[in-house]
Amino acid sequence: MEFHEIIRRPLITEKSNISREEENLVTFAVDPRANKLEIKRAVEILFDVNVITVRTMVMPRKKKRQGRTFGFKPQWKKAIVRLEEGHTIEFFEGV
Repeated sequence: MEFHEIIRRPLITEKSNISREEENLVTFAVDPRANKLEIKRAVEILFDVNVITVRTMVMPRKKKRQGRTFGFKPQWKKAIVRLEEGHTIEFFEGV
């Protein structure tokens, strides 16, 4: 698996922004087949930072309804990455 295929997108929520500022944690949606070592290697190479730990969790599928029809949103994998002190990843660069 290629590095850019492992990291799907950053998760930008209020909770992830607070943890990024206070504890130097960054949250990503990742490929469900990726393990912690692959995620660590991908983040270090793509963003040029040092990673201390990686925590992963599989988010369960959720029921979705449209009119009378029921369906499901797919399950997905989330990774919370702790960066070394002094290293950051900026998703939005402003003036």
